[in-house]
Amino acid sequence: MKIKKWNDITKFSKKLRAENKKIVFTNGCFDIIHAGHILYLEEARSLGDVLVIGLNSDKSVKRLKGKDRPINSVEDRALVLSALSMVDYIVVFEEDTPYKLIKNIKPDILVKGGDWSVEDIIGADIVLATGGVVKSLSYKEGRSSSEIISKMRKC
Repeated sequence: MKIKKWNDITKFSKKLRAENKKIVFTNGCFDIIHAGHILYLEEARSLGDVLVIGLNSDKSVKRLKGKDRPINSVEDRALVLSALSMVDYIVVFEEDTPYKLIKNIKPDILVKGGDWSVEDIIGADIVLATGGVVKSLSYKEGRSSSEIISKMRKC
């Protein structure tokens, strides 16, 4: 099962580190999966042995994106992500940021999309303090859920 609870992923990440596995972590809403997400997740996964996604809960998405979001429930978003071969684990978080989750997992590599500068990536301080790497991956221009939703609303 790719969808994990907080306690499970914390224990599991310790086990992975003991096995010298490189844990890559990213997070997001992943409301409507599109080509930009796929390219981004493939790039993220290529950086390590295990890709863990922190998935914003429905309440978190609503606070961040507005009253009309998410389009898809957290259960549906987690199910779609779990079907992707490059994704190893998914953990839902309720907060607006994954800071506490990153602190629990202590990934070796923390990534976000190219629209984030490294110094603005939440949890960078945790990862860098443990000798890890923080990266802003390439941005896929014109490929965002918000843009897709905007196009759909115009139809």
